Amino acid sequence: MFNFFIEEGNRNNNRYLINGADYNHIKNVLRMKIGDEFLVSENNVSNLCKIVSFESECVIAEIVSEKFQDTSLPIKIYLFQGLPKSDKLELIIQKAVELGVEEIIPVEMNRSIVKIDEKKKKSKTERWQSIAESAAKQSKRTIIPKVNNIMTYKQALEYASKLDVFMIPYECKNEMKSTINVLSKIKKSMSVGILIGPEGGFELNEIDSAVNCGGLTVSLGKRILRTETAAITAVGMCMLYAEMNLNGEDE
Repeated sequence: MFNFFIEEGNRNNNRYLINGADYNHIKNVLRMKIGDEFLVSENNVSNLCKIVSFESECVIAEIVSEKFQDTSLPIKIYLFQGLPKSDKLELIIQKAVELGVEEIIPVEMNRSIVKIDEKKKKSKTERWQSIAESAAKQSKRTIIPKVNNIMTYKQALEYASKLDVFMIPYECKNEMKSTINVLSKIKKSMSVGILIGPEGGFELNEIDSAVNCGGLTVSLGKRILRTETAAITAVGMCMLYAEMNLNGEDE
């Protein structure tokens, strides 16, 4: 079932007015008809809707079932990703959104191979945000996760230090007990930060700085993972832990 995101101003009682790119997608790409159903996400919930009419440049959809489904996690995951080369960040954003992250923060780090020109940062962020929106629609998220502006390492640590749990998957940490201990600290409604290094990994001073800001080093296993694999593995690990252990937990 297809999923669309709507702003509050486009709802009138139990009906939505859908225009712009989504109107074109529904009518001309998907070729949907009156009576066809789809999901509309608004304010962290998804409502089941059906098409009642096609007007000039807009689709009118009526709500069939309020709060039809909730795909949100019981925690909020913030992925701090050291800037990787080529288009790897696009893959990371897509998969992280599918897995349930709240926000993705690209981070300039000492061993980041790619250096993005200041003039290009805005267009890059817009491109990444578009990928996040597409992934949110595909995975039936109730929100479109935010792709933040590129941060310096110092800015990223300041941001991460405000979260409830801040973990750093580190290749020199090879004991899974540390990972289990950190996961056990996560409770319902908490904010969880995950810091992933770029292709070259972390420099020791970066690890020290992160630990001084409250970061907890963890292991993702005995094998050395590529940056994109590490990001997907770490987010997936937190997602599974939350889904299996926290959904029934009282806040």
